[in-house]
Amino acid sequence: MRDAKEKRRDLREKLTSNRLLVAPGAHNALVAQLVEDAGFPAVYMTGSGVVNTLLGQPDVGLATQGEMTTMAHYLAEAVDVPVISDADTGYGNAINVMRTVREFESAGVAAIHIEDQINPKRCGHIVGKELVSAEEMIGKLNAAVDARRDPDFVIIARTDARGPAGLDEAIARANRYHEAGADVVFPDALLSEEEIRRFAAEVPCPKMMNMGGYAVKRTTPKLQLETVEDIGFNLVIFPLAVLRAGVQAMQEFLFGLAARGTAHEVDHIATLRGKSIENWYEFSGIGTVRALEEKYLPSEAVERKYAGGKGYLPASNENR
Repeated sequence: MRDAKEKRRDLREKLTSNRLLVAPGAHNALVAQLVEDAGFPAVYMTGSGVVNTLLGQPDVGLATQGEMTTMAHYLAEAVDVPVISDADTGYGNAINVMRTVREFESAGVAAIHIEDQINPKRCGHIVGKELVSAEEMIGKLNAAVDARRDPDFVIIARTDARGPAGLDEAIARANRYHEAGADVVFPDALLSEEEIRRFAAEVPCPKMMNMGGYAVKRTTPKLQLETVEDIGFNLVIFPLAVLRAGVQAMQEFLFGLAARGTAHEVDHIATLRGKSIENWYEFSGIGTVRALEEKYLPSEAVERKYAGGKGYLPASNENR
């Protein structure tokens, strides 16, 4: 497993490669591992997804810094690719941002984004956002840059100005934020391909795009990745796409279980044959635990642990 510094250098190199970096959203360590296993070069820790799943609440600034940095630590420890994390507004003023940067850096993530909304914030695609002044946000970014200990830790400045103040203001703020030291700028919730193209043309620095908007009527359009790369963006995230797909699958299973009982689960199990999740115990890592036991525990203790017991035998096709 690579250490945090290696993963940060990896992210910086990818952001300057002129190739689009795609980072699906993950709301816990298991989903982060699924993103990595699917071959993606980075994981995005979605603030909305964490709030939705951890608290069962909408994304309106309810998660604390401690809850977010704890989850970020779990994700960063679980994967060998860089983790880019949502850090909301930085959880206060510029002084609070300094601690936020240090906590996320200590958690092992490679990058965070901080937004220019008034706290409590809300999902960038929902009406009702309010902005801090550009001067206040610049102070936060100055503090963030000064607070980081690893110069490869990436600071991303998100502006939510498009909705409440218009595209011109979003462009002006993004350029000022980059001048203030942000490594990447992130205009959330642009409304058309034309707006995305204009922003890219007028903001000549590394840029991040959110392929979000999860209502029936879209805010940001769903563009092909080749188009996003051609326009000039360096990083694109799909924050809630994996969570939404998972919730749909869980709903369908639960409705079937409620209607048909055990027979529904039996039929579901049949669809898993030959797939990685057919054997959930091995999929979730119990075989690795047994291998570590055999490496580090006294051999007599391991033999005694598994001898004569009844149940699933880790790292074996046996069911005893």
